[in-house]
Amino acid sequence: MTEAKTKKAVIYCRVSSTKQTTHGNGLDSQETRCREYARYRGHEVVEVFSDDISGSVEGRPGMKAMLKYLQARRNSKIVVIIDDISRLARGLEAHIRLRSALASAGAILESPSIEFGEDTDSQLVENLLASVSQHQRQKNGEQTKNRMRSRMLNGYWVFQAPQGYRFERQSGGGKRLVRDEPLASIIKEGLEGFASGRFSSQGEVKHFFESQPLFPTCRHGVVLHERVNQLLNQVLFAGHIEYPKWDVPLRKAQHEGLISLETYERIQDRLQVKPYAPARKDIDADFPLRGFVACGDCNEAMTACWSKGRSSHYPYYICRQRGCPSEKKSVARAKIEDGLRDLVRALTPSHALFELASQIFRDLWDAKLGASKDEKTHLRIEIGNIEKSVTQLLERVMEAESTTVIKAYESKIEALERKKLILLEKIEKCGKPARDYQSSFQTALKFLSNPWNLWETGRIEDRRAMMKLVFGGRITFDRKSGFQTPNISFPFKMLAGLSSPEKAMVRPTGFEPVAPRLGI
Repeated sequence: MTEAKTKKAVIYCRVSSTKQTTHGNGLDSQETRCREYARYRGHEVVEVFSDDISGSVEGRPGMKAMLKYLQARRNSKIVVIIDDISRLARGLEAHIRLRSALASAGAILESPSIEFGEDTDSQLVENLLASVSQHQRQKNGEQTKNRMRSRMLNGYWVFQAPQGYRFERQSGGGKRLVRDEPLASIIKEGLEGFASGRFSSQGEVKHFFESQPLFPTCRHGVVLHERVNQLLNQVLFAGHIEYPKWDVPLRKAQHEGLISLETYERIQDRLQVKPYAPARKDIDADFPLRGFVACGDCNEAMTACWSKGRSSHYPYYICRQRGCPSEKKSVARAKIEDGLRDLVRALTPSHALFELASQIFRDLWDAKLGASKDEKTHLRIEIGNIEKSVTQLLERVMEAESTTVIKAYESKIEALERKKLILLEKIEKCGKPARDYQSSFQTALKFLSNPWNLWETGRIEDRRAMMKLVFGGRITFDRKSGFQTPNISFPFKMLAGLSSPEKAMVRPTGFEPVAPRLGI
């Protein structure tokens, strides 16, 4: 031993992350080296403090606990042992402030790697080493960022996997996103439902996710609006990657998308539009037509309520529009829903008409597949035109001097590049349907054959979906005459057109190729 009197000492150890604690022995090896040094110097180790956080952070839990311990024993002149100067801090300013805090607590700093002194030469060496440690931290961060950015440029996501995906190690090295079922399919249905109009607002997407038992919720048992918005704005679900913060433009990713890029762009367009028949807090299974049915006098949406009678409560729809002749005049829910049932069933096609429509859809499907070669050629020509436009805009950017003009050109170029990616995706999928005709149209044809079946499920999601699929907007109800002639959606307009005698045999593909197959 080099000193006659034994001093009390504490050991401070630090690693940069929790992972180094669970998947390594950094803290143990530091403590072992510090204890060996304490035995050599004749110090008695009374406490060990540790952190698993970056050295650039001053307010570390372990460091705070140690300073509190030392301040309570300021007069004891306790020795603080660190394995290396970089364990105290990885920045010069943080190092100086912590050294000052240790000094004010009456502590003495020691290390097996460096001898701390109070003379100017020793302080110069200490500060130089702290500066070198700071440079190493900054350099490591810069190199890590560059490697991560390069990997992103190659189409790999390098941050936490989003909901619906998980990381899987691939044979060539590194990790790649893969679908995490069944969550991936649930998110896919929600995104495609919003893009297609099945869900008219983010609120309805939220309700859909909450209706899925396997979709994760917050501690209150709900899906936050912020989470829904993040999912709708996540381009990773489209099989592409983008990170403007690191100057990584939109590009094809290495993982499989849940939706197409075209669907993603459609979602972005819909997010900018005020939703039709928005989901409200007071929309529930009792009044599924709230927001869909309009008053026959003022054409404003009717609201709904329960009215208390002598022995029970009764459901009503009611107009609350000021100045309307029907203001505060209620209509029984059963009267409106019975009228709706008659209206929808009147749109239900006959069996023969439905078979004809089904055959038309099949012919259109076959024609679409047969035209895939011509479609690819057209798409390639369109891509060529986009590339010419981009080249011209780049030349203008080089010549422009105004910052505003340059930003406008860059915005235009970005929009063209996104359009080009969508076209490339279409070329890749052209002539390769994800599913066969029966799988693709089975649900749609089943709905067209009897749309009222969707209402009779009793689920509010199905009932509101039926309203959106059958009608092209709000339907007007007059208290005296019932429902007015509604604006119906295109499929039912087409069926109505086919039902007239003079149009029943008119075919989009012509008579001669189709008539022999139908026996006409």
